[in-house]
Parts: sequence; structure tokens; C-alpha cells
Amino acid sequence: MHVWHGLGEVDPGYGPSVVTIGNFDGVHRGHQEVLRHAKARAAELGGLPVVAMTFDPHPMSVLRPGHAPAMLSEPGQRAELLGAAGADAVLILPFDKDVASWSPEEFIDRVLVGTLHAKAVVVGENFRFGHKAAGHVDTLVAAGAAKGFQVEGLSLAGDAQPWSSTYIRELIAEGNVESAAEALGRPLRVTGVVVEGDKRGRELGYPTANIPALARAAVPLDGVYAGWLTVLEPAPGAPQYAEPLPAAISVGSNPTFDDVDRRVESYVLDRDDLELYGARIAVDFVARLRGSQIRFDTIDDLLVQMKADVDQARRVLTELG
Repeated sequence: MHVWHGLGEVDPGYGPSVVTIGNFDGVHRGHQEVLRHAKARAAELGGLPVVAMTFDPHPMSVLRPGHAPAMLSEPGQRAELLGAAGADAVLILPFDKDVASWSPEEFIDRVLVGTLHAKAVVVGENFRFGHKAAGHVDTLVAAGAAKGFQVEGLSLAGDAQPWSSTYIRELIAEGNVESAAEALGRPLRVTGVVVEGDKRGRELGYPTANIPALARAAVPLDGVYAGWLTVLEPAPGAPQYAEPLPAAISVGSNPTFDDVDRRVESYVLDRDDLELYGARIAVDFVARLRGSQIRFDTIDDLLVQMKADVDQARRVLTELG
């Protein structure tokens, strides 16, 4: 699969193609449906390639920095997910004030016509683009009639309500990772590089892999969860652990020890031999076990609760296979 970081990386001879455009944050089930329609339209047009176009950073981080949403996926993960959903190529357009100033017509001419040679464009029915979001599906339809490409605007209908990244962020903020996974079509994933912590978990018999809970990433509400830890890139000299590892996951700041930094701490069940400092890992949240973190009066009380959390995480992950 091609992944282009900017219009200049696209081969001038590329195309014709079927193009779908959006932020695609999380590549949730609604996005996946758009990709399915684009793939079907590409087949109808003689097997054309499907190009998914997205933006980095999120346009809101440029237009209204204080209102930028927490992201459900980083650009590299988003490209992989778009490929898995059917894209033959992904164009990640660097979004800045210059791109934000393009009129809808300029966007169409530069991207759809001049670079990707679109024969069809498939977007969500609420898609907006161009300076001050002046362009919409009807704008594309009118341009397509004049410039030779078809347009389809799709409803992102869900089981209970339309699938949207905003809806999924709300679920995550409530700690409802199960419903978030239903809308995403897979568990919520948080990635990061394992940092050295205070090593209290190791001293207590539950060594954890800690990654910071970054403000720009959608991290669940404080609490304890069951899930999986996957090593994406091992630390230099460390072994590669190929399979996802079952884990009990704590999100929060560890009030028992008066810590203040919010983080994601993952204890891989029944393992104390893993070399994870400096590794880039992914943590997939499967189920919420209990709510906000508790301040315990004694270490013994903390240990009792930690054992209960680990036992429950093991039961949940075993039941889910």
C-alpha cells in the first residue's frame, strides 16, 4: 500500500482513482462502511485503486488549538487501519494555515483533479471542506459534473445512533470501552514508549509497563481494565514478544502514593521476566473492571485489591478467548 505524506509524494502519473476523504480518526465502523462503498465503486469502474485522504494534524489543532479533540489513532496506525479497510493508498495531507485557506474549488482542483485524477469521490453525507468549511457534498456534485467525477455522500448510520469519532470519545471519557469497541469495530488502542516509573509494582510483585497518558490521545476514564499488551517495537537489545499479552491495566495517578502524573500501567498476567523499558507498546482495552482509583490506607489493603483485579482480568480475558 502506498502512504504519501503530502501531494508532492504522489506520482504525477497516478490514477485514475476513487477517492474518499475525511479525518478518519479511529477508522471506526462508519469509516469502514465508506471504504466498502468506495471499494465497490472502484470495482464498478474497472478495478480502479481506492485512495483514502486524511489530514495531520487534525484541522481543529490549527484552526482552534484549544478545542482540538483527543485523537483515537495516530497517523501511522490510521494508515494501517485504512489499508485494512480497503484503501490501496493513503494520502496524509499536512494541514496548516495555507491548506486551511484553500477554497473548496482550489481543494478540488489541487487534490481530486490535479493529483489523484478522481473518477469517483465517496464521503460521509456531512463532509465539509475548504476555507471556513464552505464546501459540502453538493459542492462536490456540481464540480464532479463539470470535471468528470462521480460523487456519493453516505449516511454513517450505527445501531443506536450515527457512528462518529465524537460519540466514541464520549464513551471513552466515561470508561465505556466495551461500547467504544463496538463502534470502532475493535478494542480501543493506546500506544506509547514504556518509561521507567517508581518501580513500586515490581517491589509489590506486580511489575508494570508504564506509558504516559498524553493529553492529545483518547485515554479512558481513570479505573482498572482488562486488556492486551502488544510490543510494537522492542527496546534495543530486548527480545521481541510476538503475541499479544494478557494484562490488567490501571489508568490514573496512583493516589495511594500521592502521585500526580496520569499514566497507563499494564501488568502482564503472571509475568515478571519481560524487558519492556524503552519498548513501544500498544495497550488494547477490552473491559472495565472497576471505577476510579482508590486510596488505600495500607499496602496490605492495596495488595488484596491488586490480586482481586488481576484475578478478574484473567477471568474476563479467558471468557472472551
